[in-house]
Amino acid sequence: MEYSRTAAEFWMGSMVNLRTRPEPLDVALEKSAVVVVDMQNAFASRGGLLDLAGIDISGAGAVVRTIRTVLAAARERGVPVVYLQTGYKPDLSNGGGEASPNPRKETALCLMRARPQLKGQLLVEGTWDFAIVDELAPQPSDIVVLKTRYSGFAGTTLDSALRVRDIRYLFFVGIATNVCVESTLRDAYFHEYWPILVTDGAMQAGPPAAQEATIFNVESFFGWTLTAESLIGSLRGPRAR
Repeated sequence: MEYSRTAAEFWMGSMVNLRTRPEPLDVALEKSAVVVVDMQNAFASRGGLLDLAGIDISGAGAVVRTIRTVLAAARERGVPVVYLQTGYKPDLSNGGGEASPNPRKETALCLMRARPQLKGQLLVEGTWDFAIVDELAPQPSDIVVLKTRYSGFAGTTLDSALRVRDIRYLFFVGIATNVCVESTLRDAYFHEYWPILVTDGAMQAGPPAAQEATIFNVESFFGWTLTAESLIGSLRGPRAR
């Protein structure tokens, strides 16, 4: 599906110029969505998957608060919110079998195999670990897409859900920046979307260098970045006439 920014879009005032890095970017907010990646108890709450795996989640609270302000501004402006939510069936049949590398690398599957007492508790549909954190609970008008791999495009309805709404620009927030956020953002680029990472609305799994590496990758090769404050300012700014 080809997409080009037409003169009519500029005449109608639908384009806004965002202070993105590495250079400013013209974006049609009417063709945009905020993609919330895996803001589940597994990744953002004490006692969740990442915490149990020994990964530092001390920054998760700040990320939750930042995302909450972004979503409020997006909904106020009428920009759709899309949630990606990782989850496996209780029998883990959609996690990948012996022929798949996923059970050998995906943290929940690895941890449940290493600690049998956790079997059925991590990222399994219907569990507390699987649920989106209360502070960011989806609203009825939001789109929720379930996934079983790092990328939100892998074996899901995400692409069709975006295209049917004529969405071309994607603002990414969530956890983990260097895993599911970056995987989905890269795939968005390959699917001809315009990916924009909200840097302070995302948190890495691992050391700070992992966050810096994703930001470098996005700015250099796959998209653009900006801060939540900058995005919110554009969303709440006057509508062009």
